[in-house]
Amino acid sequence: MESNQFGKNGWTPDRIKSLIGKTFVVTGTTSGTGFEATRILLTKGAKVVMLNRNPMKAENAIKILKQELGSHIDVSAIKMDLADQASVKKAAEEVLETVSQIDALICNAAIAQVPEQKLTVDGWESQMGTNFFGHFTLQALLFPLIKESKGRIVTVGSMGYNMGIKTIKFEDLNWDTDYTPNNAYSQSKLAQIMTIYELQDRLQEAGNTDIKAYACHPGSSRTNLINTSGSFMMKLVFNLMKLSPLTQSAERGAYPQLMCATEPDLDQKGFYGPTGKNNWTGPVGAHHIEPHAKDKAVAKKLWDISEKETDIRWNI
Repeated sequence: MESNQFGKNGWTPDRIKSLIGKTFVVTGTTSGTGFEATRILLTKGAKVVMLNRNPMKAENAIKILKQELGSHIDVSAIKMDLADQASVKKAAEEVLETVSQIDALICNAAIAQVPEQKLTVDGWESQMGTNFFGHFTLQALLFPLIKESKGRIVTVGSMGYNMGIKTIKFEDLNWDTDYTPNNAYSQSKLAQIMTIYELQDRLQEAGNTDIKAYACHPGSSRTNLINTSGSFMMKLVFNLMKLSPLTQSAERGAYPQLMCATEPDLDQKGFYGPTGKNNWTGPVGAHHIEPHAKDKAVAKKLWDISEKETDIRWNI
């Protein structure tokens, strides 16, 4: 194992200095790693705008945060359903009306292991439509303000990127044939990670080196991700796993995205997450990423198709 640049305990939030005056936009914050990331950002004095599809759960999350941290915390919520492009566009408009800067957009929300093929209202397979196309559009629409703020885009991927067919099924993005929950989920997370490295290249070519883009993952964290969208059997298996040392707390699962959002001088080319066995748990730092996640030809084709599919063009 390569040595961890942050020492044997890896990166921890102790490294975050005061975030007073900083603004973070985070998706999927009503529970799990998104909630923990929001909580830690608020303890450092940051302003956080939460984007969630369920306003009641968002309201409850804010209530819990204020009970723990005090009513002075600067946190607000905007409704956004990543599975609906119209909702994403409306939420992006509200964000731009609400904040004057974005120091980091953290793309944390996800669904996983949907048992049967379902299509979003825009006609995409649900995991691809939610995890990938939803965030792709959100990132593009908030990009001008992130650029002006010299901010960061952080994509929370998954080690699932390496568990499917290990490329993009361009001829059948919706898995109309041979759908499996794992392959569709894996493709959506691979697509998210690939476009971050492609974005880095495009920023470099455009001379926009003040903006940073990072890819990370939470390892195997005890969250409700599988309970929200997985099959009965997947829920059973993962809930049993939660009782074992093969998983870690949601708080520790939030560390990679917090590191990518706040750590100065972090190498964009890295892939960040737990560095223990199978990258499921352990000290947080950079670790190996398989070459197919940085396949330039596939990434470029994916980017071009994504702009066409979403009818959104990045103004890089």
